[in-house]
Amino acid sequence: MSQRDRFLREFRGEPIGSVSNQSSADEIFQNEVLRPILKLQNDLFIASFHNYISKYKRDFYSLSVEKKLFIIENAIQKDIKFRNVLKGMVIALFTVDEYSQYIKNSSSLNKRMMNILIERLKNQVQLFEKSIAE
Repeated sequence: MSQRDRFLREFRGEPIGSVSNQSSADEIFQNEVLRPILKLQNDLFIASFHNYISKYKRDFYSLSVEKKLFIIENAIQKDIKFRNVLKGMVIALFTVDEYSQYIKNSSSLNKRMMNILIERLKNQVQLFEKSIAE
């Protein structure tokens, strides 16, 4: 294992969620790799979404909570450029072995990654009450 790989695994911390003998390979990857990275990168995702709001959704802060939740989900699902930036923030913290595992089933793992990220941002919608630039 390279020094980078060892550093990344220690830096990310322990797996989040349970893994059992019945767990699928995708579920194991999700709990051992994706969830710890998403937790670690949370502040960056928040800052990135604030930037997205300031560029594309200037009226966001005046909207109802329901509309804000819709915009969070829609931005990640429909805005391919934004989605790719978010994926890059996660993939950059993969080890080489994890990346090799990821590319074998990237479609399914991307779906899991984005769904977890959508839920993380929705659960923190109160952080999007006002611009961080103010």
